[in-house]
Formats: sequence, C-alpha cells, structure tokens
Amino acid sequence: MTEPVPVKLLDPRARVPAYGSPDAAGADLYALTDGPVAIAPGRTALIHTGLALAIPRGYVGLVCARSGLATKQGLAPANKVGVIDADYRGELMVSLFNHSGETRVVEDGDRVAQLVITPYLAARFQPAQELDDTRRGTGGFGSTGTK
Repeated sequence: MTEPVPVKLLDPRARVPAYGSPDAAGADLYALTDGPVAIAPGRTALIHTGLALAIPRGYVGLVCARSGLATKQGLAPANKVGVIDADYRGELMVSLFNHSGETRVVEDGDRVAQLVITPYLAARFQPAQELDDTRRGTGGFGSTGTK
C-alpha cells in the first residue's frame, strides 16, 4: 500500500495501530477504557479504541482476532471479522466475545484485535437465468471432501 491511512485520535490516551513485527499483516488495536472491563463467559463487550480512520478508497479495514488472545483467553471479535468501509469516519470499536468458561478482563492499553488494510474488488452483480456448470455444482457444506 502506498497511500497513508490518516488516523484521528479521538482521545489523547488513544494509541495509533502498530505492527508487532516488520512482516506482520495486521496492526495491533489497543483498548481505550476508563478501568477494567470484565467480560463474562458467553458475553460480548464493546471496546473503544479512541481512533477514527480515513481508509483510502478501494481499500477496506478488516478487524481480526489476535491469535494469542483468542487461543489463550478465548476473546475474539463477536462478528468474527469486522469490516471498516473506506467511507466510515466514526470511532473504531471492537466487539469482543468471550468464548471461554471464565470471566476475562480487558485493561486500558491491552491489544484487543488486529487491523488488516487490504484492497478489494467491488463486484457488479448481474441477474442470470442460468449459471455455468462446475464439477462441484450445488454441493454444499463439506461436499468437496473431508481431508
């Protein structure tokens, strides 16, 4: 990506997304809280970041789970992957769901998700009476095999 992504700090405590390593695809998003946020098992909490972005046209921001947080604590975005459209200018928030059997606590400054900025292609949908045949055809879930 050659274009910068302008980031507006909506709160002076907010942190600009940061990459954990030179080859990381996702930049860490940090919680902005006024104190510990307890998330009970099977519950969701909306975590503020204090950031607004201006994603360039033709790109999308994808809010994804942090593998360590999801694996070790059971906390992952409730919507699995959040989509931030290029024309959205509101605060970026992360809806964290607790998949574990224990209450989990998010503290101010915790890394709660990762943001991937990627180009996308907008489809031009065209109604059709028939579709071309494929080997898979109408086979649904699991129809391509088990291994």
